Amino acid sequence: MSYRNRVTLRDSMKGIVEEPLLPLVPKRFDYIGDIAVISIPPELGAYREAIVSKILSMRGSTRAVLNKVSKLEGERRVAHFELLAGESTETLHRENGYTYRMDVRKVFFNPRLYWERARVASKVLSGESVLIPFAGVGPFVLPPAGKGTMVCAIEINPDACACLKENIRLNKLEKQVTVIQGDAEFILSHSGSLEAEGFRVPENGFDRAIVPTPYGMDHFLGKVSELIKKGGHIHFYTFKTEPQIPELIEEYRRMGLEVEFFRRTGNVAPGVSRWVFDLVKK
Repeated sequence: MSYRNRVTLRDSMKGIVEEPLLPLVPKRFDYIGDIAVISIPPELGAYREAIVSKILSMRGSTRAVLNKVSKLEGERRVAHFELLAGESTETLHRENGYTYRMDVRKVFFNPRLYWERARVASKVLSGESVLIPFAGVGPFVLPPAGKGTMVCAIEINPDACACLKENIRLNKLEKQVTVIQGDAEFILSHSGSLEAEGFRVPENGFDRAIVPTPYGMDHFLGKVSELIKKGGHIHFYTFKTEPQIPELIEEYRRMGLEVEFFRRTGNVAPGVSRWVFDLVKK
């Protein structure tokens, strides 16, 4: 997925990028299907063509190179990209046995979470009812559905929602997943909205929720918890510094949630990481 060979992109650019600027060359980049995604600092503008040429030489099947020029923005959680090579940003991405069609410039997809998504899917049991807000194009949706669960997936971005529906069809999981396009916070605050969209909420609540929460939406955990049955499971993602974790665990306990497991799932800024908490509603 991510470029993790011993020779990093930065190493391969030695002798091409002048030494004072070499530390600015990213050590790695991501592949989403046959598209390479990188963030090239403005200071390396004069070397962009050389960097793109090197990336294209690393994997012969690479069809396009995108330069990420902004962080995720807006309620749709979409960054801005420059197309540095290639003609299209549509691709087919394969992960954990499932196929995802998407336009990388229109949706959010993080290929670095592939192991974490497989870990969570391994916890899911056949026959469960699973709630997944912020579903995106479906990387947290399809693996549980493939295990015989009934999934309610919520996504606000219409482009991501269209991709999600297509990916459900591609993987022949139409009978397992209900897709609801809309604001997850509003929908879960008005649970009748789920019924109106054709998903029958289990009488005692969902068995499980998988919540890849956007930055700054920790309050969403309380809304999700209300819809989970006692003894049910929540996999909750949040962005925190390591010193904040002990206090956060205590906060979850006060909410009636037992912390079974937690781990860092990637760094997003200096000192700030994405963390996952496996929680049980008491």
